Amino acid sequence: MKKISVLGSTGSIGTQTLDVISMHPDKFQVEGLSAGSNVELLIEQANMYHPKKVSVSRKEDVDRVKSNVPAGTEVYFGEEGLIEVAAGTDAEIVITAVMGSVGLKSTLAAIKERKQIGLANKETLVTAGHLVTSLAKDNDVQIIPVDSEHSAIFQCLNGEEIREVKNITLTASGGSFRHLTRDQLQHVTVEDALKHPNWSMGSKITIDSATMVNKGLEVIEARWLFGLPYEQINVLLHPESIIHSFIEFQDTSMIAQMGNPDMRVPIQYALTYPNRLPSPATSLSLAEIGSLHFKEMDMERFPCLRLAFECGKMGGTATTAFNAANEVAVARFLTGEISFLKIEEIIERVIETHSNVLNPDLSEIDRVDRYVRKLAGQM
Repeated sequence: MKKISVLGSTGSIGTQTLDVISMHPDKFQVEGLSAGSNVELLIEQANMYHPKKVSVSRKEDVDRVKSNVPAGTEVYFGEEGLIEVAAGTDAEIVITAVMGSVGLKSTLAAIKERKQIGLANKETLVTAGHLVTSLAKDNDVQIIPVDSEHSAIFQCLNGEEIREVKNITLTASGGSFRHLTRDQLQHVTVEDALKHPNWSMGSKITIDSATMVNKGLEVIEARWLFGLPYEQINVLLHPESIIHSFIEFQDTSMIAQMGNPDMRVPIQYALTYPNRLPSPATSLSLAEIGSLHFKEMDMERFPCLRLAFECGKMGGTATTAFNAANEVAVARFLTGEISFLKIEEIIERVIETHSNVLNPDLSEIDRVDRYVRKLAGQM
């Protein structure tokens, strides 16, 4: 029986992770759970799975949680609480599904304790890929991707040599506004943006999908996960989200991973790797689908993807700045403070003014992150 901790257990990936665990109660045991402000759901989860440790983001929620979780469950809060759930239990696997760069330090702490990482928090590698991958190598820790695209590449590489890969291609649905022109994007609403055509995801990642920032973050993440240069990483528009990603090898052979869009499949594979178990997902019928469509990415239509490639090639703190600017801009859009197109404007202006630092340590990454967040909040 594998012991699991879930960081971000009340979010979209977190709840689906627990769905998978519930399907196989003889295979998994929950050791720790962390949540943000959704205290009621965390209490419900704690009473269902009886973890040894739980954490909330706010200190004022601790007493309420303590009085409503099973006896023996320890309650923590804040960044230290997140680290405790990640690194301070007997969990063998830590699913990192918290939103944004807040997941970095807890992921590093888990790696130091030699826990396998199921990575659903792409910002961890975007902001500090060089630190995370180096620490994982030093501690012989495997990072298994949970994102559908990276899981697809990971699965396609089974039994293959990375040196024989010609390129990898991440597919993109195009998000909520894939059929709209630049002019039509001027007046889209938050409600419009949150209607993703294929996937069930949290609000932040759904907006990122519409701006194509999410795909940009995935490109940067892929560079660190698979050790490939950006010149060997492609993005292709694929509206049906059936082929999740694919590889072309040096001999021009291609291997793709496909299936109906259901995040429980890559989540479960991260938990069971290298084995597979029955899944709650619906089997794909290619006969019913009939046809699949693909289109080259238009970097003028999706400038945030272009910016992600540029920041990735710059390296250093450029990717930290890209991520921090986006997080602030998306939060402002979700509250109605700025327009949809203002998101990409803020990111581009931040990158234009950013003084890049190569090979930053954790303190430098923190400094840049704080500075950019303040700057993006004023633009």
